[in-house]
Amino acid sequence: MKSFIKQSLLGVASLISLGLALPANAASLILYSAQHPQTVKLLVKDFEQASGISVKVREGEGPELVAQLMAEGKASPADVYFASNSPELMALEGKQMLTRLPAATLAAIPAKYNSPSGSWVGVTARENVLVVNNKLAAGLAMPFSLLDLAGPQWKGKLAIAPSDGDFLPLVSAVRALKGEAATQQWLKGLRNNAQMFDDNEGVAAAVNRGSVAVGIINNYYLARLQVELGNKGMHSQLYHFGNGDVGALLNVSGAGVLKTAHNADAAQKFVSYLTSARAQQVLAKSNITFEYPLLPGIAPAPVLKPFNQLTPPALDMQKLGDDSQAAPMLRKAGLL
Repeated sequence: MKSFIKQSLLGVASLISLGLALPANAASLILYSAQHPQTVKLLVKDFEQASGISVKVREGEGPELVAQLMAEGKASPADVYFASNSPELMALEGKQMLTRLPAATLAAIPAKYNSPSGSWVGVTARENVLVVNNKLAAGLAMPFSLLDLAGPQWKGKLAIAPSDGDFLPLVSAVRALKGEAATQQWLKGLRNNAQMFDDNEGVAAAVNRGSVAVGIINNYYLARLQVELGNKGMHSQLYHFGNGDVGALLNVSGAGVLKTAHNADAAQKFVSYLTSARAQQVLAKSNITFEYPLLPGIAPAPVLKPFNQLTPPALDMQKLGDDSQAAPMLRKAGLL
């Protein structure tokens, strides 16, 4: 009982420190979210219990939600946007649609994962990887670089999901680091070599069942598949690009408050909550998310490669950009 009381008191103290506790009148906010629904459901439930603030969620793919926010403009009902990838937030920042976050919220997360101007904050990260079928890839030499997958030796052995929103930042990263001509050539090679799938879940499942040797995904999709199938159902593993190659891109999920928010106070509290130890522990301990918490000191799920052993390319949020050129390049290559 003492332990329970102590934990409860610590919990109340934590909430007060976050400015979440004991609202006189219940408030509400509208969240536009491109994050995985299961992840958002966990976080929203915990936030509502902690704050007494009700959250209504509208879900969708990141590029579509950003386009919707821009179309709605000042008439948008949204208070907060929770992005799956940082370029979505950079696009809103570029349109001056996000308000600057409080210094305390920004300070919780290392600055390199936040907006350059302070208008959004990083929440989680995930690594771009290859999923590799244990049998089909047994005799293959793994690529040194992501760009090697455009070579003829990978024809018929590769799976990609170019219409998945997670593929856009990868195209933007290659463009930022290698230039437009090299990126277009790489995409042309992928079109020649790859089997196409609608999303990363489809890529991971196809590689695992032996339909194709390797596939480009974000790391967490294989962990989620393992939860679904169990260890006996797994026939694949992850291959991590190294040495700062663009293939090891770190995708950052983050959140920002709309300048047109109808309940700005509740919106700021929700974004502050996302960066709190409480929320980051929810993310780390769930058997659903398998993303890296970005609050220092919060250990990720044990199934993940340690965060300090990842070797992403040297690419800041500004240079990665807003994905505005990614879709046109995919269309030009015949991938959309």
